[in-house]
Amino acid sequence: MTGADGELWRLTATQMVAAVRSGDVSVSDVVDAHLERIEAVNDEVRAVVLVLDEQARRHARQADRDIATGKRPGPLHGVPFTVKENIDLAGSPTTQGVPAMADAVPRADAPHVARLRGAGAIPLARTNCPDLGIGWHTISTLYGPTFNPWDPEVTPGGSSGGEAAAIATGMSPLGVGGDLSGSLRWPAACCGIVALKPTLGRIPRAPMQEPGDLPLSLQLMLAEGPLARTVDDVRLALAVMAGEDWRDPWTSPVPLEGPPATGPVRVALVPDPAPGGTEREIEGGVRAAGAALADRGYVVEEREPPGIERAAEIWLDILTSDMSTAMETMTPPWGNEQATFVERLFALAQTTTPARTLAAYVARLQLQRAWGEFLDGDRVIVAPVCATLPFAARDSLSDVPGTFANMSITTACNALGLPAIALPVGLAAGLPVGLQVIAGRFREDLCLTVAGALESHFASLTPIDPRARRAREDGGDDPPHARGA
Repeated sequence: MTGADGELWRLTATQMVAAVRSGDVSVSDVVDAHLERIEAVNDEVRAVVLVLDEQARRHARQADRDIATGKRPGPLHGVPFTVKENIDLAGSPTTQGVPAMADAVPRADAPHVARLRGAGAIPLARTNCPDLGIGWHTISTLYGPTFNPWDPEVTPGGSSGGEAAAIATGMSPLGVGGDLSGSLRWPAACCGIVALKPTLGRIPRAPMQEPGDLPLSLQLMLAEGPLARTVDDVRLALAVMAGEDWRDPWTSPVPLEGPPATGPVRVALVPDPAPGGTEREIEGGVRAAGAALADRGYVVEEREPPGIERAAEIWLDILTSDMSTAMETMTPPWGNEQATFVERLFALAQTTTPARTLAAYVARLQLQRAWGEFLDGDRVIVAPVCATLPFAARDSLSDVPGTFANMSITTACNALGLPAIALPVGLAAGLPVGLQVIAGRFREDLCLTVAGALESHFASLTPIDPRARRAREDGGDDPPHARGA
């Protein structure tokens, strides 16, 4: 089994597993194909910042020996995967995109990364992210910008923009990233791939080096999850990554499959979550998705969950309280881009006081109940990830308040700890149109089922060859991007 033109890097992760198990291809061939693809296209997008070529080839040879000797393969045996620069992968630095952490090598894998390895997946490379994972555009002090493969003038999203661009261009079939305010779903929407932000407590989070303990805001609102080109691949990765882990006390041993639906799944369509500000192409994409689901027997109605904007405000209040306190005692080692972003984002919040912070946590609980009631009985929400198409990269800091408003329903999912999966539903102006499916707590199964139905209706957009960019359009010499291991 090979891709449409015989190139192994075009295969999905699910197809790779089948091809390796059947003996049609070797793991070494799969890994070599992706390393060659990185060599061929990474200079155009700057998604990969560290290539683990020697280790990957060594693991591939061992994986082939395991197959030859009859060892039972894991569910991801032989699948290469990439890891965002702010997630721990033993033996390679978790730089967070900043020079101060260029040599910060963790003692062990993050728990979900270790689970991918244990399932037979092979770490292939590290991918770019903005300093400390801050921002809706991917540009780091250490490695510079990542470019959107559809159009190098527009953002690839952030903060998992490196992962999204790598997967969209076939450099990787599977990746892991994080999502504090759409940082998985927004890059997926920008680059035309699939990404899942799980429920708080579904996939363990546990940094393997100091400082290991995160502030409460990040404990409650930051989730890590898989990115891929298909819903099936995300489903496969979730099954491996999910589960309780003592290192993350928020995790819970909730089954991946919820109770069977007692009737048709209901879809609350939200085509304009930023009233009057949603672009026509985005609104049209959501309505087209609603029509496709109605044709498949889903009960579709335009109906909004309560307090979308209020949930986003709560997110900002909780985050500002924690971050402002931390910044009183230390200066984060981020660059000007992230410092400016945080300054403009926090300017949207009211003055932090203990009373306001406590009120935000109470309001969060109230909204969790309200959304729980709204989503009860097998209902999902289908809505944009962002009310606009990807913005120009050069304008990433020009309208932080506007972007925050345009992503209010995405941020709401983080504030409330809800699962959501992003996927593309077409193109507009040569760029992907992305939407998301949101469900109740621990109902990733509903997200995946509805997303799968949409994926079967809309044509897949990736992998693609990156659009050429002008040499050194970001200014100066190229940074030391895509280090070899």
